[in-house]
Amino acid sequence: MKKTFISIITLVFAITLSAQEKAKPIFKNGEAQVVEAFNNPNDWIRHDLWVETTFDTDGDGKMDRMHVSVTRPIQTKTEGLKLPIVYVSSPYFAGVAPNVKGLFWNVKNELGEESKVPRVHPEVKRTGQRPIISNSHIRTWVPRGYIVVHSSSPGTGLSQGSPTVGGKNESLAPKAVIDWLCGRAKGYTSPYGKETVDAFWSTGKVGMTGTSYNGTIPLAAATTGVEGLEAIIPIAPNTSYYHYYRSNGLVRSPGGYLGEDIDVLYDFIHSGGEELILNKNYIKDNKDSKEFIRKRDYNNARVRDIEMKNGMDRKTGDYNDFWAGRDYLNQMKPMKAALLMSHGFNDWNVMPEHSYRIAKRAKEMGIPTQIYYHQFGHGGPPPMKMRNRWFTRYLHGVKNGVENDARAWIVREDAKMTEPTAYEDYPNPAAENVKFHLAKGGSITGSLTTHKKKTKVKETLVDDYSFSGIALARASESKNRLLYTTPILKEDIHISGIATIKVKIASSKPAANLSVWLVSLPWNEQKKAKITDNIITRGWADLQNYKSLTESKPLKPGKFYEMTFDLQPDDQVIKKGQQIGLMIFSSDNQFTLLPKPGTELTVDLDETTLSIPIVGGTKAIQKATE
Repeated sequence: MKKTFISIITLVFAITLSAQEKAKPIFKNGEAQVVEAFNNPNDWIRHDLWVETTFDTDGDGKMDRMHVSVTRPIQTKTEGLKLPIVYVSSPYFAGVAPNVKGLFWNVKNELGEESKVPRVHPEVKRTGQRPIISNSHIRTWVPRGYIVVHSSSPGTGLSQGSPTVGGKNESLAPKAVIDWLCGRAKGYTSPYGKETVDAFWSTGKVGMTGTSYNGTIPLAAATTGVEGLEAIIPIAPNTSYYHYYRSNGLVRSPGGYLGEDIDVLYDFIHSGGEELILNKNYIKDNKDSKEFIRKRDYNNARVRDIEMKNGMDRKTGDYNDFWAGRDYLNQMKPMKAALLMSHGFNDWNVMPEHSYRIAKRAKEMGIPTQIYYHQFGHGGPPPMKMRNRWFTRYLHGVKNGVENDARAWIVREDAKMTEPTAYEDYPNPAAENVKFHLAKGGSITGSLTTHKKKTKVKETLVDDYSFSGIALARASESKNRLLYTTPILKEDIHISGIATIKVKIASSKPAANLSVWLVSLPWNEQKKAKITDNIITRGWADLQNYKSLTESKPLKPGKFYEMTFDLQPDDQVIKKGQQIGLMIFSSDNQFTLLPKPGTELTVDLDETTLSIPIVGGTKAIQKATE
């Protein structure tokens, strides 16, 4: 009897000890901590598979399968541990096309005319070896008690299908992977086989993140409303391909990639599609023939050379059904994933409007939303503490109060990326729109004032793309731009939100570029000058779209037209001793098409105004300038 009692005690102790020894996530101050048992890469289990989707976009008559890789702690196998997922998807994981001469569109052509120079279509040579798709985010999240999943987007790497650059399949592909992680879709051990694999180690709670295109895909997945996608952290995401490649009716390139368009990006990422399929078009005419073509060629013919060619419209730059279908703002109704958005105010590639418009709508929908902005360029994630708290709350379910934190976090001009300032919201609720008027002298320096004076003055500039916007802003005098400035500021001025220009203007030709910069003067000439020292924000528009983005009409030379459009969102403190300057010019050789110089634009100063959102409103600017 005594031996039996001791045996029972020993067994209970062993079971208790075993339970204590089992590794599990640890949380401190609302954040997941590094767990030593999860921190040895040699113990991680890494494997890949293919998840079946609900679409066929590569013409083989079978549902496309997405290539997926998994990295998880060994305890998910040895101890039956289930963990939430951090999921990253990308079209870039398997490599991109070389930047050869002719990849981009020739931009030296008149507005309204198609380029006479055909594009070159380089092919991607796929890189990477199974089972690893990518190592991104693994060392950050696996030690903290997450499983990291990667997938190549349709038509890239070993994923089947075709890239569509914002088409429906690029939303449904990550949805299928999330469905598999939640037990609702099938995964297979091979691209065409029947042996299945289950995500038995998943809790069914998924978060997504990524930067640029990789940040677009989390939003694309979220707009499907897929169950299990609890939170997303998009970083500098492209939320509308129209806003990326066009601006208020104007054909405009993303900064740093003059001449890029949606078909260029398609070629840049199309690393898949090497398999052969029967050429269906050939079979129609020769039923006995067995001619095969690559899936890549089929994709090119159908997506790039038909759908994109017919829809992208480099001739007018108008907003149409093709672009509307690639605008995620139009698809947000089913979305419910908690949103932590990140962007740089000086990202002139994927501009800050992309994040602003989505975060604004998400807040209106009642979705938990925070936004993190910094003063630098493309990319830049929120501090680890913010990301950790976000995923801890929504993936592990730890009630750390993150939903009650400040809605907006902004890195001030001289602060570190890891030290943002908390604000009640963005734009700053204390900001009020202040209307500014223009006074003569723009070829040298006219005035920008809150007091309107009827002058009946019209001033003219001459388009010449050989002068950059920076050169024009620095010039003491120029016939190629009009510049209007406030008095020298006696106090700092905090701009927060979206500046808007209402311009009344005439062109000497039926079409003309219109570029508008808001600058801080005098220009800082130092080599180490920060972009915030000089450029506040920018905007571009096509006057032919003065009535509507969906329809452009040639201008009658000499006739004045009114157009109102927004500049890019900003939050910036302009230091005392500076002046806020409004610069109006035509072709911007960093962003727009480059027609032959000589077009004249004439601005009616009395009917042109600039609205700037200023913290403290009119009182603040009057105190700083009077």
